[in-house]
Amino acid sequence: MTGSTDIPMPIEDADLARHAAKMAKKKAARDRMMAGKDDEKGLIIVHTGAGKGKSSSGFGMILRCIAHGMPCAVVQFIKGAWDTGERRLIEANFADLCQFHAMGEGFTWETQDKARDIAAARRGWDKAKSLILNPEIRFVLLDEINIALRYDYLDLDEVLTFLRDQKPPLTHVCLTGRNAGEALIGAADLVTEMTLVKHPFRSGIKGQPGVEF
Repeated sequence: MTGSTDIPMPIEDADLARHAAKMAKKKAARDRMMAGKDDEKGLIIVHTGAGKGKSSSGFGMILRCIAHGMPCAVVQFIKGAWDTGERRLIEANFADLCQFHAMGEGFTWETQDKARDIAAARRGWDKAKSLILNPEIRFVLLDEINIALRYDYLDLDEVLTFLRDQKPPLTHVCLTGRNAGEALIGAADLVTEMTLVKHPFRSGIKGQPGVEF
């Protein structure tokens, strides 16, 4: 009587082998996909939506630029009067790589002066244009500009035309704030919408250092 010389593979080893084969196929597909993507482009990035994290994500990109030694800049359109952690960190430690311009005077319900809000937004946009046009700056964060656009403190067509026609080809620009317009979303290369699922403010908890600012 002759028996099979094949020794059954233990179940754990069989699972590992199946996993390895699956990952090998996935890697091959991924490599094929990446092989055709070698272009570089300065991106128009939009972070919008009702959920928390729009500015936080933008500042995460700023820190990445700093880590890569890439000159960058921040223009804040609303939170200019706020003493934020990111502003402290950047101005105290990375001012040589990142310009920080707090141009806003608070939310419109705080100033209660539309003409003043429009003037502040215009100053912010003028500063933003000069930074974007600076050939040494690679990334510009326009924090909460979407709010200024929503209230018509800035003309959306003017902003889009500038980004399309005058932004240097390899300069990245990130625009944050809820209620981004459809035209802006259509013009952007990368759009992320933060979805509100749950927020402590609704339970009576105020904004706290390290989490909100």
